Amino acid sequence: MSFFCIARRTAAEAYHKKASCVQIYIRQFRSSFPSSHQNPLGLPRSGSQPPPTIPTRAPRRQIPNAGCVIAVASGKGGVGKSTVATNLALALAMTAQTSHGRSLRVGLLDLDIFGPSIPKLMGLENSSEPELTKDGHLVPLHNHSIACMSMGFLLPRSTAGDAPAVVWRGLMVQKATQQLLFDVDWRDEGGRGLDALVVDMPPGTGDVALTFGQLAKVDGAVIVSTPQDVALIDVAKGVSMFRKVDIPILGVVLNMSHFVCPSCSNAHQIFGPTTSFHNMASDRGIPVLGELPLVSSVSTGGDCGIPAIVGHVEDAEREESSNEVKRVLSDIARSVWKNVGAAKG
Repeated sequence: MSFFCIARRTAAEAYHKKASCVQIYIRQFRSSFPSSHQNPLGLPRSGSQPPPTIPTRAPRRQIPNAGCVIAVASGKGGVGKSTVATNLALALAMTAQTSHGRSLRVGLLDLDIFGPSIPKLMGLENSSEPELTKDGHLVPLHNHSIACMSMGFLLPRSTAGDAPAVVWRGLMVQKATQQLLFDVDWRDEGGRGLDALVVDMPPGTGDVALTFGQLAKVDGAVIVSTPQDVALIDVAKGVSMFRKVDIPILGVVLNMSHFVCPSCSNAHQIFGPTTSFHNMASDRGIPVLGELPLVSSVSTGGDCGIPAIVGHVEDAEREESSNEVKRVLSDIARSVWKNVGAAKG
């Protein structure tokens, strides 16, 4: 056999051996690192390991000078949660009573760090910044006989064409949440605290909701939704979160359930039938606290800083719908207080 034949066979053998090693290495590499399109975030696969759980934290603290803490939440933004929270706080002050027959002293805490609405809804958007006590605690602002605190009171005032925004990451948001929860002095001039504190939660189940649920003692949550399935999907997530952090769910409120035409006096379910809403509540064993109609005076009153429960409608044709809103809100307030406040007196 010639030298060239031997050299060619040796080279061929070496090539095939090297190619075989490369194939083995590639197979090992692929088995160690799955393709990016299969699981780009590295999330646990179904059945591979248990899902992550909410970490255990320090024992929950009572919000200072707040007897009963009631959260008003929604999974989806834009369902009227802040409007319901505002009117619920006022309805509690107007209709509910302690075991001694005294009207409730109620506070309203806006915990929506990024999109606070309470200053506008309560007619306090042009108020001065909250004062501080000698101990460095925030002093709430007042309107309609309600003590209020919001991130909106602490931001620079809006100017023409410019609205200040909160652009913070998680740790800053958590710190601000803790200060709004525990560094507000809710006492009146006589040193009496609140009978009830209504907390307007941000939509979703993010940092603020989790911080609130883990750090503060909460007596119950009211969840607000609209009839659409796209809203109910997120309501189910909110229910799941509250149950994971052991916060009782007092019930659900259906907002904008129907519109009563002033011409024909017929109720129109313009956002769809309420069947899915009631099925969702029934499947999860959650009581329905009430159904609020879609009434223009609720929106216009909120824009003017006069919530519907204390507003007055001049138009006789719309007065009946406005009265229905007030009646439903009052019933919701009585039901909520019966569930969480009666035991505390």
